[in-house]
Amino acid sequence: MARNIQLLVIDPQNDFCDLPAAWQPTNPLTGARTAPSLPVAGAHADMQRVAAFIRHHAASIDHITVTLDSHQRIDIAHPGFWQQADGGTVAPFTSITAEQVRTGAFAPRHPAHLPRTLAYLDALEARGRYTLMVWPVHCEIGSWGHGIHAEVLAACGDWQLQRQRAVHNVFKGTNPWTEHYSAIEAEVVEAGDPDTALNTRLLAALDTADLLLIAGEASSHCVRATTEHILQHLPRLKAGARPEHIVLLTDCMSPVGGFEAQHQAFLDSMRAQGVRLEKSNQMSL
Repeated sequence: MARNIQLLVIDPQNDFCDLPAAWQPTNPLTGARTAPSLPVAGAHADMQRVAAFIRHHAASIDHITVTLDSHQRIDIAHPGFWQQADGGTVAPFTSITAEQVRTGAFAPRHPAHLPRTLAYLDALEARGRYTLMVWPVHCEIGSWGHGIHAEVLAACGDWQLQRQRAVHNVFKGTNPWTEHYSAIEAEVVEAGDPDTALNTRLLAALDTADLLLIAGEASSHCVRATTEHILQHLPRLKAGARPEHIVLLTDCMSPVGGFEAQHQAFLDSMRAQGVRLEKSNQMSL
């Protein structure tokens, strides 16, 4: 019986890739190069290996799912949402807690947003996974940075023509009131917005895989959060199965700078739970 082999590529987007200057387009409004806004060191090479993997194993890969971080300019995790006590701007990579908001160190720029902001921060911190991080504006919907790395896009396109089936795209992060690292579920589910709730359709599709290969960016955040949620919610694993059929392609992912410890803790935890860790050029399908 043929195996169902699936590849899950998490957020292989331009804004996360440390692309060489020659890969950066010219902004027609300013004449300047459009640089990635949140580049992960090593991600360009990671994505080239993803593309090579797809091309080499195209005949064996039955399904490809690509997730896309997808944000508005105004977002609770973007600088434009926030101000300091003196009205000054909040720099990217600033961590903000509910207590800091209550004491006035930081505040949403729109005063009417304060109650909802505090409710979100309280709920986020109660889950114990993350503290809110203000990131540079990234993966803005419709922007070049939101787009897929060129080599991955081309490889996926050729795979579609060869296999006569579409890539499944999963958009996450469109709700500006919650962080959405994981493709499975937002960090805090927004009442009335099913796009932030548990993605049961995606889980059901992934659950059919006899071999589930995972790659993408960044290993310290979105890859980690998505994989952790897969292990938590995948139906067959909830029924007691072990995740030996899940493989992390470790040379096809890298951490955000400064979060190397989280990257290593993630890999160690996955290995301990039974997930396989492999290099893409050593996988035999």
